[in-house]
Amino acid sequence: MNTARQERLPQLDIFRALAILGVLHVHSSSFAAGEQALHSPYYYWLNWINIFFKFGTPSFIFLSSFVLFYNYYGRPVTRSLIINFYRRRLKYILLPYLLASMGYYALTLYVNGRLTQNLGGNLYSFIRALFSGSAYAHLYFVFISIQFYLLFPVLLKLLQSSRFLIKWAVPLGLALQWGFIFWNKYELHIVEKGSLAISYLAYYMMGAYIAIHFEKVKTWLMKPWRELTAKQKGWTALLVSGWLIAAFIHVQLWYVARHFGVWTDSLWYELLWNVHTMLSALVLLYATFLIYRKASRGIVAFLTRLGELSFAIYLVHPLLLAVYRRFRYQIPLESLTYVLFIYGGLVVALGGSWLIVQFAFRRVPGSWIIFGSVPRSLESNPQEKSGYISEERAKGFVQQEK
Repeated sequence: MNTARQERLPQLDIFRALAILGVLHVHSSSFAAGEQALHSPYYYWLNWINIFFKFGTPSFIFLSSFVLFYNYYGRPVTRSLIINFYRRRLKYILLPYLLASMGYYALTLYVNGRLTQNLGGNLYSFIRALFSGSAYAHLYFVFISIQFYLLFPVLLKLLQSSRFLIKWAVPLGLALQWGFIFWNKYELHIVEKGSLAISYLAYYMMGAYIAIHFEKVKTWLMKPWRELTAKQKGWTALLVSGWLIAAFIHVQLWYVARHFGVWTDSLWYELLWNVHTMLSALVLLYATFLIYRKASRGIVAFLTRLGELSFAIYLVHPLLLAVYRRFRYQIPLESLTYVLFIYGGLVVALGGSWLIVQFAFRRVPGSWIIFGSVPRSLESNPQEKSGYISEERAKGFVQQEK
C-alpha cells in the first residue's frame, strides 16, 4: 500500500469559498423566501436565490469525504492513525461545536425571556439539542460531520479491502440514503432527518469514489478545454446542462408550491434536491480548478482566504444575520428596497464574519477553541508544513494536518 502523503490541492480552498457563498445566499434569503415576501413582485427571484444555492452544505459534505479519502485511502488503518484522527477532531471540531451550541442556545433562551426560568428543563432541552444538532438552525451541519467522522475508519477499512465496494460505492450510497428516505416517510417520521448522516450518504460515497480515482479525474480537471478529448468535452457539457436543468426544475417546483400553494409528493422535492446538489458538487469541483487556472491572482487570493475562513464564518454568520434583521423597520416587503435589504444581509454576514474571525485568528490567543484551527496563512509563527490537504478544511474546517 502506498503510504506517501498526497500533494496538496490549493484549488480546494476555492471550492470551500463557493460552497460558503451558497450557504450564505440560502440563509440570508430564508425568511423572504418563506412567507414573509410571498406577495412581492420580486418573489420569484427571492425563491430562486433560496433554492438554487442549496448546493452549499451538500458540497461541503462531498468535499469533506473527498479530502478524507484522498489523504487516508493509501495509508494503513493503525491504532496511532485512529488516535491522531480523533484527537484532532475533538480539539478542532467537537469543541467549537460544543461552545457554539452553548452560545446560540443561551442566546435563544435570552431573547425569548427564558434564560433564568426552569434551569433544569433548559439544561435537559440543551442536551437534546446538542445530540441532534438543533441548538441553532445551522449547527446540524457540524453534527452530521461528527457522525461521519465516527464512521470514517470503518468505511475506510471496508473500501481498502474491497474493489467491489469501491466500484459500487455511489450506487450503494444512493440505495442506502433513499432506503432511509422511504423508511422515514412511511414509518419513522423523524422530523429532523437532515441532522442524520445517512441523509447524505450518497455525497460521502461520491466524494470517496472520486478521491480514490483522482489520478484519472485530475486530467479532466487540470487540462484547458482545448486539450480535453472529445469524450471529456461531451461529458462535461452533459454535466453542466444536466445541472442547469435540474436546478431550474427544482427552483420551479418550490416556486409553484410556495407562491401558489400547489404542493406535490415530498419525494419529488427530495429527488430534485438530491439530483441538483450532487451535480452541483461536481460542477463546483470543475469550476474550482477552472477559476484557479484562469482567474486573476486577486480573485484567487480572495476566494482562497474565504475558503480558509469558511468554517469559522459558518459558525458566526447566523448571529450577524439575526442582529441585521432587527433593523428592517418599515421597509415594504413588496419593494425593490427589500430585495436590496436581503442582499445587504448577505454582505453583512460575509464581511462581518470575515472581519471577526480574521481578527480573532491574528490577535486573540486560543481563538481556535471557538473557531477551529488557525489557517496556516494566519498563524503567528507559521512553520513549514507538509503539503497535503487537511480534512477539516474540507468544510472550511481549517485544520492543517501536522
